[in-house]
Amino acid sequence: MKHSLTNGATRRRGPVVFLVLACLGMWLAMAPLLIGGFQRGDAREETGTLAEVCISAAMFAPALAALLVIRFVEPGGRLRDVLALRWPRPWGRGVRACLAGLAVPAGLTVAALALGSATGAYPLGEVHWRSVGGWAAGMLVQILLSLPLFFGEELGWQGYLFPRLARAGRGHRLVAAYLLTGAAFALWHLPTLLMGGQYPGRPWYVSVPAMVVSCTLILPVFTWLRLRSDSVLPAVLAHAFVSTASVGMVKEFADPGAPLDPLRMGLTGWPGWIAVAAFVTFLALTGRLRLPPTTPTHPPRTAHAPRTPATPGTSAPRDGMPHSAPSASRVRRVGAAHTVADGTEVSR
Repeated sequence: MKHSLTNGATRRRGPVVFLVLACLGMWLAMAPLLIGGFQRGDAREETGTLAEVCISAAMFAPALAALLVIRFVEPGGRLRDVLALRWPRPWGRGVRACLAGLAVPAGLTVAALALGSATGAYPLGEVHWRSVGGWAAGMLVQILLSLPLFFGEELGWQGYLFPRLARAGRGHRLVAAYLLTGAAFALWHLPTLLMGGQYPGRPWYVSVPAMVVSCTLILPVFTWLRLRSDSVLPAVLAHAFVSTASVGMVKEFADPGAPLDPLRMGLTGWPGWIAVAAFVTFLALTGRLRLPPTTPTHPPRTAHAPRTPATPGTSAPRDGMPHSAPSASRVRRVGAAHTVADGTEVSR
């Protein structure tokens, strides 16, 4: 009984310590800008060198917080398993999952811009299709170069926090995990919001609630990508797209002379909220936001899949998430012992 109570206290303490460390890291990284009175007043304004350095440092705070918690508060297990830091298996499935991590936010951004243009909220300019290909190629390079920074964020939010809050829960507990992770994800950005980072020119009492709505809606998309692949990588790609290419699309296709208001366009504005909410509703109604069922330690014995001893140490998943049961065909392709050891893995 005493051991069970100790484990329960550790499970509750871990997420709290993680949030404290992640937020402390963000505030420390942003301190030079806050002290210097930095303010972003226009959405077309380029980010200076100091701001780039501070933002890059801040983006590693969630990953660092997760590593410290796993090392000192919740020791045990390999980091790649605990944080789902692995390539989705098999290889073809991993490629499809990564492509989905780019295609889904791209489709949502197009839907948001189309809705904004149709309602007059987004000043769509003349589109030069010959230059779109070159722009897209450059943006893809930018996404790939920025991946280490977004690993810094998603190893914390999708690799650590959401699995710990979900804990194989269902119903209200699972909904609470989505809402709490989304709210924490948004409020972690508080220093940048105070400086007009995501919503330049808007006061904090407008930008903070808007960021909470944006993050709470997009988090299930990232989580769906993470769970369906059993890897944090597709969620990292999706986050990188949303924060780079999606913002770039708003600027690229807008009328060059028109002012840009992130609250009225793109995924950070109300057209994006509608598009993302519709997609998240689809995911929820089709059961794609549920956690996978808990797996047995070995596949059932059949005439085609001989019983194989379970690999030692695989009686419980190490990443805090239940894994899907491996199929007999996958056992034959990959090998029964290997399949049992790995399992499978929604985000938002």
